[in-house]
Amino acid sequence: MENRSKYHVPASYRERRDLRRLISGFVAGRSLVPPLSMESLSELAEQFSRERGLSEDCRGWIMVEMHNAVWRPLIAAIPPEKRLLLLPKCLSNSSNCQAEVDELGLLCHRCGRCSIVGLQDRAEELGMMSLVAEGFTSVISLIDSGAVEAVIGVSCLDSLEKAFPLLIKNAVPGLAIPLNVDGCRDTRVDVDYVEELIASQSDEEVRLLDYDYIKREIQDWFSEASIHRLLPDSSDRTMTLALDWLAGDGKRWRPYLLAATYLALSDATRFDERTRLAAIAVECFHKASLVHDDIQDNDSTRYGKQTVNAAYGTPIAINIGDALLGKGYQLLAATGNMDLLRVIADSHVLLCEGQGLELGWNWSRDGLTMDFVLSVYQKKTVPAFEVSLVMGLICAGDDPGLRRLFHDYANDLGIAYQLQDDLEDYADPTVVLAVRPSAVLAIVCRDRAGDDIFRQALAETTDLNAFLRQPEYEPSLLAALEEAREMVQLYHRRALELLSRIDRIELRRLLFRVTERIIK
Repeated sequence: MENRSKYHVPASYRERRDLRRLISGFVAGRSLVPPLSMESLSELAEQFSRERGLSEDCRGWIMVEMHNAVWRPLIAAIPPEKRLLLLPKCLSNSSNCQAEVDELGLLCHRCGRCSIVGLQDRAEELGMMSLVAEGFTSVISLIDSGAVEAVIGVSCLDSLEKAFPLLIKNAVPGLAIPLNVDGCRDTRVDVDYVEELIASQSDEEVRLLDYDYIKREIQDWFSEASIHRLLPDSSDRTMTLALDWLAGDGKRWRPYLLAATYLALSDATRFDERTRLAAIAVECFHKASLVHDDIQDNDSTRYGKQTVNAAYGTPIAINIGDALLGKGYQLLAATGNMDLLRVIADSHVLLCEGQGLELGWNWSRDGLTMDFVLSVYQKKTVPAFEVSLVMGLICAGDDPGLRRLFHDYANDLGIAYQLQDDLEDYADPTVVLAVRPSAVLAIVCRDRAGDDIFRQALAETTDLNAFLRQPEYEPSLLAALEEAREMVQLYHRRALELLSRIDRIELRRLLFRVTERIIK
Protein backbone atom coordinates (compact mmCIF):
# COMPACT_ATOMS: atom_id res chain seq x y z
CA MET A 1 0.00 0.00 0.00
CA GLU A 2 1.29 3.45 -0.86
CA ASN A 3 2.11 5.66 2.13
CA ARG A 4 -0.31 8.57 1.78
CA SER A 5 0.85 10.41 4.90
CA LYS A 6 2.19 13.93 4.67
CA TYR A 7 5.06 12.61 6.80
CA HIS A 8 7.84 10.48 5.39
CA VAL A 9 8.67 7.11 6.96
CA PRO A 10 11.95 5.56 5.76
CA ALA A 11 10.91 3.13 3.04
CA SER A 12 12.78 -0.07 3.87
CA TYR A 13 13.10 -2.05 7.08
CA ARG A 14 16.90 -1.94 6.82
CA GLU A 15 16.88 1.85 6.52
CA ARG A 16 14.61 2.18 9.55
CA ARG A 17 16.72 -0.27 11.56
CA ASP A 18 19.98 1.50 10.72
CA LEU A 19 18.56 4.94 11.51
CA ARG A 20 17.24 3.72 14.87
CA ARG A 21 20.72 2.49 15.77
CA LEU A 22 22.27 5.81 14.73
CA ILE A 23 19.65 7.71 16.73
CA SER A 24 20.36 5.60 19.83
CA GLY A 25 24.06 6.42 19.54
CA PHE A 26 23.31 10.11 18.96
CA VAL A 27 21.14 10.25 22.10
CA ALA A 28 23.55 8.21 24.24
CA GLY A 29 26.43 10.49 23.30
CA ARG A 30 24.60 13.50 24.72
CA SER A 31 23.52 11.99 28.05
CA LEU A 32 19.96 13.21 27.51
CA VAL A 33 17.46 12.82 30.34
CA PRO A 34 13.69 12.64 29.74
CA PRO A 35 11.38 14.35 29.29
CA LEU A 36 12.38 16.52 26.32
CA SER A 37 10.18 19.30 24.97
CA MET A 38 8.85 19.36 21.43
CA GLU A 39 11.24 22.24 20.72
CA SER A 40 14.25 20.26 21.98
CA LEU A 41 13.26 17.17 20.00
CA SER A 42 12.80 19.27 16.87
CA GLU A 43 16.22 20.92 17.27
CA LEU A 44 17.92 17.57 17.90
CA ALA A 45 16.17 15.99 14.90
CA GLU A 46 17.25 18.89 12.72
CA GLN A 47 20.86 18.52 13.86
CA PHE A 48 20.81 14.75 13.33
CA SER A 49 19.29 15.13 9.85
CA ARG A 50 21.71 17.87 8.84
CA GLU A 51 24.77 15.86 9.91
CA ARG A 52 23.61 12.89 7.83
CA GLY A 53 22.11 14.72 4.88
CA LEU A 54 18.62 13.35 5.49
CA SER A 55 15.45 14.69 3.95
CA GLU A 56 13.46 17.28 5.89
CA ASP A 57 10.40 15.05 5.36
CA CYS A 58 11.86 12.57 7.88
CA ARG A 59 11.87 15.08 10.74
CA GLY A 60 8.66 13.86 12.39
CA TRP A 61 9.72 10.20 12.31
CA ILE A 62 13.17 11.05 13.69
CA MET A 63 11.67 13.12 16.52
CA VAL A 64 9.51 10.18 17.58
CA GLU A 65 12.44 7.75 17.49
CA MET A 66 14.62 10.18 19.48
CA HIS A 67 11.87 10.40 22.07
CA ASN A 68 11.90 6.58 22.23
CA ALA A 69 15.68 6.43 22.61
CA VAL A 70 15.60 8.91 25.51
CA TRP A 71 12.78 7.15 27.40
CA ARG A 72 13.74 3.54 26.67
CA PRO A 73 16.22 3.01 29.60
CA LEU A 74 13.64 4.24 32.12
CA ILE A 75 10.81 2.19 30.65
CA ALA A 76 13.03 -0.91 30.67
CA ALA A 77 13.29 -0.48 34.45
CA ILE A 78 9.51 -0.33 34.91
CA PRO A 79 8.01 -3.76 35.69
CA PRO A 80 6.13 -5.24 32.69
CA GLU A 81 2.92 -5.46 34.73
CA LYS A 82 3.01 -1.67 35.02
CA ARG A 83 3.26 -1.16 31.25
CA LEU A 84 0.48 -0.93 28.68
CA LEU A 85 0.74 -1.95 25.03
CA LEU A 86 -1.58 0.18 22.89
CA LEU A 87 -2.28 -1.05 19.37
CA PRO A 88 -4.39 0.56 16.61
CA LYS A 89 -7.39 -1.20 15.08
CA CYS A 90 -6.01 -0.43 11.60
CA LEU A 91 -3.42 -3.22 12.06
CA SER A 92 -6.27 -5.69 11.61
CA ASN A 93 -7.08 -7.36 8.29
CA SER A 94 -10.06 -5.25 7.22
CA SER A 95 -11.46 -7.76 4.72
CA ASN A 96 -11.57 -10.65 7.21
CA CYS A 97 -11.72 -9.06 10.67
CA GLN A 98 -14.90 -10.02 12.54
CA ALA A 99 -13.99 -8.28 15.82
CA GLU A 100 -16.44 -5.97 17.57
CA VAL A 101 -15.51 -2.60 19.04
CA ASP A 102 -16.82 -1.36 22.38
CA GLU A 103 -15.96 1.63 24.56
CA LEU A 104 -12.73 -0.06 25.70
CA GLY A 105 -11.49 -0.93 22.22
CA LEU A 106 -11.34 -3.91 19.85
CA LEU A 107 -12.70 -7.29 21.03
CA CYS A 108 -10.34 -9.54 19.07
CA HIS A 109 -11.57 -12.97 17.83
CA ARG A 110 -7.94 -14.15 17.60
CA CYS A 111 -8.27 -15.35 14.01
CA GLY A 112 -4.52 -14.88 13.46
CA ARG A 113 -4.88 -12.98 10.16
CA CYS A 114 -3.00 -9.89 11.43
CA SER A 115 -0.13 -8.99 13.79
CA ILE A 116 -2.41 -7.93 16.66
CA VAL A 117 -2.81 -11.39 18.20
CA GLY A 118 0.91 -12.15 18.17
CA LEU A 119 1.80 -8.82 19.80
CA GLN A 120 -0.90 -9.18 22.44
CA ASP A 121 0.23 -12.74 23.21
CA ARG A 122 3.82 -11.60 23.62
CA ALA A 123 2.71 -8.79 25.92
CA GLU A 124 0.65 -11.23 27.98
CA GLU A 125 3.64 -13.60 28.32
CA LEU A 126 5.60 -10.70 29.83
CA GLY A 127 2.74 -9.76 32.16
CA MET A 128 1.84 -6.58 30.29
CA MET A 129 -1.64 -5.22 29.73
CA SER A 130 -2.69 -4.57 26.13
CA LEU A 131 -5.45 -2.61 24.48
CA VAL A 132 -6.54 -2.14 20.87
CA ALA A 133 -7.85 1.41 20.69
CA GLU A 134 -7.18 4.66 18.88
CA GLY A 135 -5.05 7.43 20.36
CA PHE A 136 -3.09 7.99 23.56
CA THR A 137 -5.67 10.21 25.25
CA SER A 138 -7.33 7.35 27.11
CA VAL A 139 -4.11 6.27 28.83
CA ILE A 140 -3.31 9.62 30.48
CA SER A 141 -5.80 8.94 33.30
CA LEU A 142 -4.34 5.44 33.75
CA ILE A 143 -0.88 6.98 34.14
CA ASP A 144 -2.09 9.60 36.63
CA SER A 145 -3.92 6.97 38.70
CA GLY A 146 -0.80 4.80 38.96
CA ALA A 147 -2.51 1.78 37.38
CA VAL A 148 -0.05 2.13 34.49
CA GLU A 149 3.40 3.70 34.67
CA ALA A 150 4.41 3.46 31.00
CA VAL A 151 2.73 3.12 27.62
CA ILE A 152 4.14 1.55 24.46
CA GLY A 153 1.90 2.62 21.61
CA VAL A 154 1.72 1.99 17.89
CA SER A 155 0.20 4.66 15.66
CA CYS A 156 0.56 6.37 12.29
CA LEU A 157 2.51 9.62 12.18
CA ASP A 158 -0.62 11.55 11.22
CA SER A 159 -2.30 10.41 14.46
CA LEU A 160 0.90 10.99 16.41
CA GLU A 161 0.86 14.62 15.26
CA LYS A 162 -2.14 15.02 17.61
CA ALA A 163 -1.27 12.49 20.31
CA PHE A 164 2.50 12.95 20.59
CA PRO A 165 2.30 16.49 22.07
CA LEU A 166 -0.09 15.07 24.68
CA LEU A 167 2.52 12.51 25.74
CA ILE A 168 5.14 15.27 25.85
CA LYS A 169 3.05 17.75 27.86
CA ASN A 170 2.12 15.11 30.45
CA ALA A 171 5.69 13.78 30.60
CA VAL A 172 4.30 10.28 30.15
CA PRO A 173 6.95 7.54 30.16
CA GLY A 174 6.10 6.25 26.72
CA LEU A 175 7.39 4.82 23.47
CA ALA A 176 5.61 5.60 20.22
CA ILE A 177 6.19 3.26 17.29
CA PRO A 178 5.16 4.81 13.95
CA LEU A 179 3.34 2.63 11.45
CA ASN A 180 5.18 2.06 8.18
CA VAL A 181 2.08 3.03 6.19
CA ASP A 182 -1.10 4.83 7.09
CA GLY A 183 -4.54 5.02 5.56
CA CYS A 184 -6.58 3.86 8.59
CA ARG A 185 -6.85 0.25 7.37
CA ASP A 186 -4.52 -2.68 6.62
CA THR A 187 -1.49 -0.86 7.99
CA ARG A 188 1.86 -2.38 8.91
CA VAL A 189 4.47 -1.99 11.63
CA ASP A 190 7.93 -3.46 12.30
CA VAL A 191 6.67 -6.27 14.52
CA ASP A 192 10.11 -7.38 15.69
CA TYR A 193 10.90 -3.79 16.75
CA VAL A 194 7.67 -3.63 18.79
CA GLU A 195 8.50 -6.99 20.39
CA GLU A 196 12.02 -5.78 21.17
CA LEU A 197 10.68 -2.68 22.92
CA ILE A 198 8.02 -4.47 24.98
CA ALA A 199 10.58 -7.09 26.04
CA SER A 200 13.16 -4.49 27.19
CA GLN A 201 14.04 -5.02 30.84
CA SER A 202 16.63 -3.55 33.16
CA ASP A 203 17.91 -4.27 36.66
CA GLU A 204 17.91 -0.55 37.43
CA GLU A 205 15.47 0.53 40.12
CA VAL A 206 12.99 3.25 39.28
CA ARG A 207 10.45 4.98 41.50
CA LEU A 208 7.88 7.15 39.79
CA LEU A 209 5.78 9.73 41.57
CA ASP A 210 2.27 8.64 42.41
CA TYR A 211 0.41 11.78 41.32
CA ASP A 212 -2.95 10.35 42.30
CA TYR A 213 -1.69 9.79 45.85
CA ILE A 214 -0.42 13.38 46.03
CA LYS A 215 -3.75 14.78 44.86
CA ARG A 216 -5.70 12.58 47.30
CA GLU A 217 -3.54 13.63 50.23
CA ILE A 218 -3.84 17.34 49.45
CA GLN A 219 -7.59 17.00 49.02
CA ASP A 220 -7.75 15.40 52.46
CA TRP A 221 -5.46 18.02 54.06
CA PHE A 222 -7.79 20.79 52.94
CA SER A 223 -11.08 19.11 53.69
CA GLU A 224 -13.19 21.13 56.09
CA ALA A 225 -12.91 18.45 58.77
CA SER A 226 -9.11 18.23 58.53
CA ILE A 227 -8.62 21.99 58.58
CA HIS A 228 -10.81 22.52 61.61
CA ARG A 229 -9.16 19.58 63.38
CA LEU A 230 -5.65 20.92 62.74
CA LEU A 231 -6.48 24.56 63.40
CA PRO A 232 -9.21 24.75 66.06
CA ASP A 233 -11.19 27.99 65.80
CA SER A 234 -12.19 28.36 69.46
CA SER A 235 -15.76 29.13 68.29
CA ASP A 236 -14.62 32.58 67.14
CA ARG A 237 -16.73 33.67 64.14
CA THR A 238 -13.88 35.41 62.31
CA MET A 239 -11.58 32.44 62.72
CA THR A 240 -14.32 30.06 61.60
CA LEU A 241 -14.76 32.16 58.44
CA ALA A 242 -10.99 32.19 57.90
CA LEU A 243 -10.73 28.40 58.11
CA ASP A 244 -13.77 27.96 55.87
CA TRP A 245 -12.06 30.21 53.29
CA LEU A 246 -8.88 28.14 53.61
CA ALA A 247 -10.79 24.88 53.05
CA GLY A 248 -12.86 26.37 50.22
CA ASP A 249 -12.25 26.71 46.49
CA GLY A 250 -8.77 26.86 45.02
CA LYS A 251 -6.40 25.06 42.67
CA ARG A 252 -3.90 24.21 45.50
CA TRP A 253 -0.96 24.64 43.13
CA ARG A 254 1.34 25.83 45.90
CA PRO A 255 0.86 22.95 48.36
CA TYR A 256 0.88 20.53 45.42
CA LEU A 257 4.24 21.86 44.22
CA LEU A 258 5.72 21.71 47.71
CA ALA A 259 4.48 18.18 48.41
CA ALA A 260 5.42 16.77 44.99
CA THR A 261 8.88 18.37 45.12
CA TYR A 262 9.47 16.74 48.49
CA LEU A 263 8.59 13.27 47.16
CA ALA A 264 10.60 13.79 43.97
CA LEU A 265 13.75 14.68 45.94
CA SER A 266 13.50 12.34 48.92
CA ASP A 267 13.48 8.59 49.31
CA ALA A 268 10.07 8.83 50.96
CA THR A 269 6.93 7.36 49.44
CA ARG A 270 4.64 9.06 51.96
CA PHE A 271 4.53 12.53 53.53
CA ASP A 272 5.95 13.28 56.95
CA GLU A 273 4.26 15.69 59.34
CA ARG A 274 6.66 18.55 58.69
CA THR A 275 5.93 18.52 54.96
CA ARG A 276 2.18 18.41 55.58
CA LEU A 277 2.34 21.41 57.93
CA ALA A 278 4.54 23.35 55.51
CA ALA A 279 2.16 22.66 52.60
CA ILE A 280 -0.88 23.84 54.57
CA ALA A 281 1.03 26.92 55.74
CA VAL A 282 1.83 27.88 52.14
CA GLU A 283 -1.87 27.81 51.30
CA CYS A 284 -2.65 29.89 54.41
CA PHE A 285 -0.36 32.64 53.11
CA HIS A 286 -1.80 32.38 49.61
CA LYS A 287 -5.41 32.58 50.74
CA ALA A 288 -4.54 35.51 53.04
CA SER A 289 -2.96 37.37 50.12
CA LEU A 290 -6.11 36.83 48.03
CA VAL A 291 -8.30 38.34 50.76
CA HIS A 292 -6.07 41.40 51.06
CA ASP A 293 -5.73 41.70 47.27
CA ASP A 294 -9.50 41.71 46.81
CA ILE A 295 -9.86 44.45 49.41
CA GLN A 296 -7.17 46.63 47.81
CA ASP A 297 -8.54 46.08 44.28
CA ASN A 298 -12.17 46.43 45.46
CA ASP A 299 -13.04 43.11 43.76
CA SER A 300 -16.45 41.62 44.44
CA THR A 301 -16.10 38.09 42.97
CA ARG A 302 -13.55 35.27 43.09
CA TYR A 303 -14.04 31.62 42.12
CA GLY A 304 -17.43 32.69 40.78
CA LYS A 305 -18.58 33.69 44.29
CA GLN A 306 -18.57 36.78 46.46
CA THR A 307 -15.18 37.82 47.78
CA VAL A 308 -14.70 37.83 51.55
CA ASN A 309 -14.83 41.64 51.64
CA ALA A 310 -18.01 41.73 49.54
CA ALA A 311 -19.67 39.12 51.74
CA TYR A 312 -18.62 40.32 55.21
CA GLY A 313 -17.25 43.84 54.80
CA THR A 314 -13.73 45.20 54.78
CA PRO A 315 -12.98 45.17 58.55
CA ILE A 316 -13.84 41.47 58.91
CA ALA A 317 -12.01 40.63 55.67
CA ILE A 318 -8.83 42.33 56.91
CA ASN A 319 -9.05 40.35 60.13
CA ILE A 320 -9.62 37.08 58.24
CA GLY A 321 -6.53 37.69 56.09
CA ASP A 322 -4.45 38.56 59.16
CA ALA A 323 -5.74 35.45 60.98
CA LEU A 324 -4.62 33.22 58.10
CA LEU A 325 -1.15 34.81 58.17
CA GLY A 326 -0.92 34.08 61.87
CA LYS A 327 -2.09 30.48 61.36
CA GLY A 328 0.53 30.04 58.64
CA TYR A 329 3.34 31.17 60.92
CA GLN A 330 2.02 28.95 63.72
CA LEU A 331 2.17 25.92 61.42
CA LEU A 332 5.72 26.70 60.30
CA ALA A 333 6.83 27.27 63.87
CA ALA A 334 5.47 23.82 64.72
CA THR A 335 7.86 22.29 62.17
CA GLY A 336 10.83 23.55 64.21
CA ASN A 337 12.64 24.55 61.00
CA MET A 338 13.81 28.17 60.97
CA ASP A 339 14.79 27.94 57.30
CA LEU A 340 11.17 27.34 56.33
CA LEU A 341 10.14 30.39 58.34
CA ARG A 342 12.87 32.49 56.74
CA VAL A 343 11.88 31.52 53.21
CA ILE A 344 8.17 32.28 53.71
CA ALA A 345 8.93 35.56 55.52
CA ASP A 346 11.18 36.75 52.67
CA SER A 347 8.46 35.82 50.19
CA HIS A 348 5.86 37.67 52.25
CA VAL A 349 7.92 40.87 52.21
CA LEU A 350 8.45 40.62 48.43
CA LEU A 351 4.72 40.17 47.89
CA CYS A 352 3.99 43.33 49.88
CA GLU A 353 6.63 45.25 47.91
CA GLY A 354 5.06 44.11 44.64
CA GLN A 355 1.58 45.04 45.82
CA GLY A 356 2.97 48.43 46.86
CA LEU A 357 4.30 49.03 43.35
CA GLU A 358 0.93 48.05 41.90
CA LEU A 359 -1.03 50.32 44.24
CA GLY A 360 1.36 53.19 43.56
CA TRP A 361 0.79 52.90 39.82
CA ASN A 362 -2.97 52.75 40.29
CA TRP A 363 -2.78 56.01 42.20
CA SER A 364 -0.82 57.86 39.50
CA ARG A 365 -1.61 55.90 36.26
CA ASP A 366 1.63 57.25 34.84
CA GLY A 367 4.95 56.03 33.45
CA LEU A 368 3.95 52.42 32.73
CA THR A 369 6.83 50.46 31.18
CA MET A 370 7.46 46.76 30.59
CA ASP A 371 10.39 46.85 33.04
CA PHE A 372 8.05 48.15 35.73
CA VAL A 373 5.42 45.50 34.98
CA LEU A 374 7.99 42.70 35.07
CA SER A 375 9.31 43.99 38.41
CA VAL A 376 5.76 43.74 39.81
CA TYR A 377 5.47 40.15 38.50
CA GLN A 378 8.84 39.23 40.00
CA LYS A 379 7.75 40.41 43.42
CA LYS A 380 4.09 39.34 43.43
CA THR A 381 3.88 36.20 41.26
CA VAL A 382 7.35 34.65 40.98
CA PRO A 383 7.86 34.13 44.76
CA ALA A 384 4.59 32.17 44.94
CA PHE A 385 6.13 29.48 42.72
CA GLU A 386 9.66 29.70 44.12
CA VAL A 387 8.65 29.46 47.78
CA SER A 388 6.74 26.22 47.22
CA LEU A 389 9.63 24.59 45.36
CA VAL A 390 12.27 25.74 47.86
CA MET A 391 10.23 24.68 50.88
CA GLY A 392 9.71 21.24 49.34
CA LEU A 393 13.46 21.10 48.76
CA ILE A 394 14.17 22.08 52.38
CA CYS A 395 11.82 19.37 53.66
CA ALA A 396 13.73 16.84 51.51
CA GLY A 397 17.19 17.95 52.67
CA ASP A 398 18.11 21.12 50.70
CA ASP A 399 20.62 21.71 47.88
CA PRO A 400 22.13 25.17 47.11
CA GLY A 401 22.46 24.39 43.39
CA LEU A 402 18.82 23.42 43.11
CA ARG A 403 17.80 26.52 45.05
CA ARG A 404 19.47 28.70 42.40
CA LEU A 405 17.86 26.73 39.60
CA PHE A 406 14.44 26.96 41.27
CA HIS A 407 14.88 30.73 41.49
CA ASP A 408 15.54 31.06 37.75
CA TYR A 409 12.83 28.55 36.82
CA ALA A 410 10.22 30.23 39.04
CA ASN A 411 11.11 33.59 37.47
CA ASP A 412 10.40 32.36 33.94
CA LEU A 413 7.36 30.28 34.92
CA GLY A 414 5.87 33.07 37.04
CA ILE A 415 6.29 35.70 34.33
CA ALA A 416 4.82 33.39 31.67
CA TYR A 417 1.89 32.62 33.98
CA GLN A 418 1.18 36.29 34.68
CA LEU A 419 1.51 37.25 31.01
CA GLN A 420 -0.99 34.51 30.19
CA ASP A 421 -3.30 35.88 32.88
CA ASP A 422 -3.06 39.33 31.28
CA LEU A 423 -4.05 37.88 27.92
CA GLU A 424 -7.05 36.06 29.41
CA ASP A 425 -8.39 39.42 30.63
CA TYR A 426 -8.99 40.38 27.02
CA ALA A 427 -10.24 37.01 25.75
CA ASP A 428 -13.90 37.92 26.36
CA PRO A 429 -15.84 41.17 26.22
CA THR A 430 -15.79 41.46 30.01
CA VAL A 431 -14.89 44.43 32.16
CA VAL A 432 -11.16 44.78 32.86
CA LEU A 433 -10.80 47.11 35.82
CA ALA A 434 -8.01 49.63 35.46
CA VAL A 435 -6.59 48.83 38.89
CA ARG A 436 -3.34 47.04 38.11
CA PRO A 437 -0.51 47.40 35.60
CA SER A 438 -0.31 44.72 32.92
CA ALA A 439 2.07 43.74 30.14
CA VAL A 440 -0.63 44.34 27.52
CA LEU A 441 -1.21 47.88 28.72
CA ALA A 442 2.54 48.54 28.99
CA ILE A 443 2.99 47.62 25.31
CA VAL A 444 0.09 49.87 24.27
CA CYS A 445 1.54 52.74 26.33
CA ARG A 446 4.96 52.25 24.73
CA ASP A 447 3.47 52.30 21.24
CA ARG A 448 1.41 55.41 21.99
CA ALA A 449 4.16 57.35 23.73
CA GLY A 450 3.62 61.08 23.22
CA ASP A 451 -0.12 60.70 22.68
CA ASP A 452 -1.38 63.10 25.35
CA ILE A 453 -5.04 62.46 24.49
CA PHE A 454 -4.57 58.72 25.08
CA ARG A 455 -2.69 59.38 28.30
CA GLN A 456 -5.44 61.65 29.67
CA ALA A 457 -8.22 59.26 28.68
CA LEU A 458 -6.38 56.31 30.26
CA ALA A 459 -6.13 58.19 33.57
CA GLU A 460 -9.91 58.56 33.64
CA THR A 461 -11.07 55.12 32.40
CA THR A 462 -12.48 52.41 34.63
CA ASP A 463 -12.80 49.61 32.04
CA LEU A 464 -9.58 48.98 30.12
CA ASN A 465 -11.14 46.42 27.80
CA ALA A 466 -13.86 48.75 26.57
CA PHE A 467 -11.43 51.68 26.43
CA LEU A 468 -8.77 49.87 24.36
CA ARG A 469 -11.33 48.35 22.00
CA GLN A 470 -12.42 51.76 20.77
CA PRO A 471 -11.67 52.09 17.03
CA GLU A 472 -8.78 54.53 17.53
CA TYR A 473 -7.01 52.26 20.04
CA GLU A 474 -7.97 48.71 19.01
CA PRO A 475 -5.10 48.27 16.47
CA SER A 476 -2.66 49.03 19.29
CA LEU A 477 -4.45 46.54 21.56
CA LEU A 478 -4.37 43.75 18.97
CA ALA A 479 -0.65 44.31 18.32
CA ALA A 480 0.00 44.31 22.07
CA LEU A 481 -1.89 41.04 22.53
CA GLU A 482 0.21 39.37 19.82
CA GLU A 483 3.46 40.64 21.36
CA ALA A 484 2.36 39.41 24.79
CA ARG A 485 1.62 35.96 23.32
CA GLU A 486 5.15 35.86 21.92
CA MET A 487 6.49 36.79 25.36
CA VAL A 488 4.54 33.90 26.91
CA GLN A 489 6.16 31.53 24.43
CA LEU A 490 9.61 32.98 25.16
CA TYR A 491 9.37 32.60 28.95
CA HIS A 492 7.69 29.21 28.60
CA ARG A 493 10.57 27.99 26.45
CA ARG A 494 13.13 29.43 28.86
CA ALA A 495 11.49 27.62 31.80
CA LEU A 496 11.62 24.29 29.95
CA GLU A 497 15.24 24.85 28.92
CA LEU A 498 16.23 25.30 32.57
CA LEU A 499 14.81 21.86 33.36
CA SER A 500 17.45 20.30 31.10
CA ARG A 501 19.97 20.99 33.89
CA ILE A 502 18.13 18.65 36.30
CA ASP A 503 19.43 15.08 36.33
CA ARG A 504 16.74 13.70 38.66
CA ILE A 505 14.16 12.29 36.26
CA GLU A 506 11.16 12.49 38.57
CA LEU A 507 11.85 16.10 39.58
CA ARG A 508 12.36 17.00 35.95
CA ARG A 509 9.22 15.13 34.95
CA LEU A 510 7.21 16.83 37.72
CA LEU A 511 8.30 20.33 36.73
CA PHE A 512 7.77 19.56 33.05
CA ARG A 513 4.18 18.53 33.78
CA VAL A 514 3.64 21.58 36.00
CA THR A 515 5.00 23.94 33.35
CA GLU A 516 2.83 22.49 30.59
CA ARG A 517 -0.30 22.48 32.72
CA ILE A 518 0.13 26.00 34.07
CA ILE A 519 1.11 27.54 30.73
CA LYS A 520 -1.52 26.54 28.18
